[in-house]
Amino acid sequence: MIFGVILELVIGTLCIIMGLLIWIKKRVSLLHTYHYKNVKEKDIPAYARQMGIGLIVIGVGICATGLLNLFFDSALVILALIPGFAVGLVVMHKAQKRYNGSWF
Repeated sequence: MIFGVILELVIGTLCIIMGLLIWIKKRVSLLHTYHYKNVKEKDIPAYARQMGIGLIVIGVGICATGLLNLFFDSALVILALIPGFAVGLVVMHKAQKRYNGSWF
């Protein structure tokens, strides 16, 4: 159980750190090249912001699941993960569609 909690916290933290690097430092190179190959140079700040925020939201959902697993021994803690993933993926999908012209 504790290994799962640690793993969720590490993965969530890595997602948050990557999201911050993409958003704040505009490091879109952390994404696969086909995700940003059609993004215009002037659109990179907005694209990086949206992709970074989406990844941060996913990371927060993963960390919340890990923290809830510390206190509750129930499969229902996965309900903390679902909204984070859903919202994060929607934000990233919209950025992809708007700035890259592709779905993913």
